[in-house]
Amino acid sequence: MTYWIATVFGVGRLRPAPGTWGSLAALPLAWALHELGGFWLLAMATIAVFALGSWAIETEIRSGAEDDPSEFVIDEVAGQWIALWPVSYGAIFADVSILALWPGILTAFIAFRLFDIWKPAPVAWADAKRGGVWVMMDDVIAGWLAALVVAILAAIAHLWLI
Repeated sequence: MTYWIATVFGVGRLRPAPGTWGSLAALPLAWALHELGGFWLLAMATIAVFALGSWAIETEIRSGAEDDPSEFVIDEVAGQWIALWPVSYGAIFADVSILALWPGILTAFIAFRLFDIWKPAPVAWADAKRGGVWVMMDDVIAGWLAALVVAILAAIAHLWLI
């Protein structure tokens, strides 16, 4: 079961670019969570996925898997959800559908993928460490950086539109 959790039920086996497929799979899941319980459910689910993913990946590593094989994409789900936090919170705050904020969703996806692939200093630092928590952590940091980009661009867009 840990393999299926780590690969998000096989999504990580899709080629090419399994990380991008994992991030894409995270989008409708985030939408569903937001619709069911708003920002707070998405935030709690992100924390749960981080814990579950850390455990599943650590178990797989101890069973002989590589430290961070490309098919393990549960970390992309957690990171992508964090990148979407400002969009989810903004939708609740503005009392609109999260889909009405599609530019933020697109920005969160692109920014997260760029930070995950580019791996600037804080992401690379976490990526260099070993273990299930650290496999998850580099994507969490990439998600936080992407969320920051989303929030800054949203603030600029809203100031410009006023």
